[in-house]
Amino acid sequence: MEMEEGLRSAVGAAERKRMEDVLDLVAQKTIEDERRIGVEFPHVTAPDGSWTTLPASLSAGYTDSGWSHGNWTCGFWVGLLLASYLRRKDDALLALARDRMRLVAGRAEDPNTHDIGFIFLGSAIPLHHITGDRDSANIAVAAASRLRDRLVTTKNGAYIAAWGPLSDDRGRASSAIDTMANLPLLYWAARQTGEESYRLAGVKHADKTREAFVRPDYSTFHAVEYDPVSGARRRGFTFQGYADDSFWSRGNSWATYGYAATAEATGQVTYLTLAEKVAQAFLDKLPADLIPPWDFSDPDPKALRDSAAAAGMVSALVDIASLHPDDARARYWLDRTMTLVTALCDRCLAIEPQHRGILKHGCYSKPHNEGVDSAVMFGDFFFVEAVCKLLYPGQFLPPKAPLKAA
Repeated sequence: MEMEEGLRSAVGAAERKRMEDVLDLVAQKTIEDERRIGVEFPHVTAPDGSWTTLPASLSAGYTDSGWSHGNWTCGFWVGLLLASYLRRKDDALLALARDRMRLVAGRAEDPNTHDIGFIFLGSAIPLHHITGDRDSANIAVAAASRLRDRLVTTKNGAYIAAWGPLSDDRGRASSAIDTMANLPLLYWAARQTGEESYRLAGVKHADKTREAFVRPDYSTFHAVEYDPVSGARRRGFTFQGYADDSFWSRGNSWATYGYAATAEATGQVTYLTLAEKVAQAFLDKLPADLIPPWDFSDPDPKALRDSAAAAGMVSALVDIASLHPDDARARYWLDRTMTLVTALCDRCLAIEPQHRGILKHGCYSKPHNEGVDSAVMFGDFFFVEAVCKLLYPGQFLPPKAPLKAA
């Protein structure tokens, strides 16, 4: 089925109005917050609903207490401004996005993190797609080159090292499931430049992740430590989940997002099938309110919810539906998408003005007590990205065409 036809058939008038209201809320809050936050960027909300902010220049690196991820969410704020521009067609919003992009641009040379993908897939790529701005495209390609440089080739496959300089043994050996959601930057750069090495780096990582991260029940490890020579998995572990072998909900969102992108980049339905299985494992575990707990393995019946995990999954499900060569399966995934969008709007939308986020009840990292029961910038972005894909297919990001049946 054609993507636009499928999306139109799945989104009724009432659902469309609700999602337009979401984007109106985003535009209102971003404009208001631009007057308050100065040159820093929203990250997670404090208990009173206000944004805690970080400078875009805050890079990843080792500290006395361990590893700091730096500000890896700054690009998502640019994305919210661009989504607001699509809704309002207000040139002032586009000007704000351009100004913010200038503050983010320097991170394209950050050599210390896989999160360079997150930073620029939410900012430079949509800015280029919406406006044709060449500087943004050049910035995104530079960032993709840094991400490609993180590929570690072993005797048995290759993976993208998640954290730290590659000269550091700790960073060189470790990868994360989050990296799967950074791969779209590589695939975009391959299409933009015609350089196949970007796509190959992403596919190599996706294949190695399938082998080392995805369990028989289609849950995923948060992180894996490899032997960087042999490529063997030394251990699977977690930083932000309940336990090393637990079913961390956001991990499946990242994996689904990345495998759908890999299916598009390769044209291979096998990756799409894997994305479906990882997504279904997530959906099958959802509680009655459809908002996932931060970790499905947390035995507490009142476990914290994570709206950000749901938001990432929603955006991934739109991609699965858009790419699926089978009409019935495409409509199945669009139905699941709209069910989750409705649940997020009903239970998590921050309509009260004192709460500055878009989705309440996100969980950045429970083990670190950071962004707990908060709005988190990446949750807001992926929810808004999904809404834009549904309302304005092909306008926020390049359009997706269904794969050919195997």
